[in-house]
Amino acid sequence: MSEDHLSSKIKSRRPKYSQFSQQELPALKLILTPGYVITVFIIIGVVFIPIGLVSLFASENVVEIVDRYDADCLPPDYKQKGLEFIQNTKANKSCTKKFTVPKQMTSPVFIYYQLENFYQNHRRYVKSREDKQLRNPKDGGQIKLCHPQGETEDKKPIVPCGLIAWSLFNDTYGFSVQGKDLQVNKKDIAWGSDKKYKFGSDVYPKNFQESGKIGGAKLNSTIPLNEQEDLIVWMRTAALPTFRKLYGRIEEDLQANDEITVVIQNNYNTYSFEGKKSLVLSTTSWIGGKNDILGITYIAIGGISLFLAISFILLYVIKPRPLGDPSYLSWNKNQPGR
Repeated sequence: MSEDHLSSKIKSRRPKYSQFSQQELPALKLILTPGYVITVFIIIGVVFIPIGLVSLFASENVVEIVDRYDADCLPPDYKQKGLEFIQNTKANKSCTKKFTVPKQMTSPVFIYYQLENFYQNHRRYVKSREDKQLRNPKDGGQIKLCHPQGETEDKKPIVPCGLIAWSLFNDTYGFSVQGKDLQVNKKDIAWGSDKKYKFGSDVYPKNFQESGKIGGAKLNSTIPLNEQEDLIVWMRTAALPTFRKLYGRIEEDLQANDEITVVIQNNYNTYSFEGKKSLVLSTTSWIGGKNDILGITYIAIGGISLFLAISFILLYVIKPRPLGDPSYLSWNKNQPGR
């Protein structure tokens, strides 16, 4: 093969010239000068610190009452035998607790139950459900993913099936202030998207909690799943072992120093895995419930940014780094081997 022919063949394989193939496209080459870095840190500090202060102030205005009751609601004879008490169907599970409102709680007052050491994020627990079954009555027999709570002992499919639904929280709360009952509104406590898209309006509970071990609350078989909001709230599993779920709302103001009496039906078993149960009453602000961490984080980031900006100012503005020392260059040049 001749040299000319080889050269022409190599040229034919070369891509056509373009800015892309030659990597000549325009690009932003940001040079981080001391002035630019200082400006960015100052802007972050000036923006983040006020946001943090406002968030912290809003959080401080939230009134929150947290009362743990799993240990207090055990009778004296069962203080060290919580599991035995909760499994005793003849034992009186009713428990009365009282607490005082620290300052005015403006309605709506949200009621939550808080569980600790309960791993709703466990892989086998999360997988133990069948979403098709929850949406469509024709898929009531879809129980493949629901083991070990997919069917009854006589092989009838359970709706809703799976461990999540089976372990539905079943403690109840009744509230009163100075002998006056407080109504708890349990409507619209679940996400609207869940009610509309995840739970069918023509799907009804079947064979639920009717045989074998009872895990938690029972469901009314005459009410469709999209109206059983306690179930819908519970089925949205939590990511952490300590979590709160909305129980309802008290839609009237609670005054400072009011004594609230709560009658608790202590039915839910947290004693077998050393879990904890708490009742939470809370107001909200524009950032939601009480959340000091958000404001503290903003303030901390803003403060660190301002500290770094001041450090750069001291290092590079007030006492700038010298551009170079000619004597060093001449000394370096005269060294042996140079």
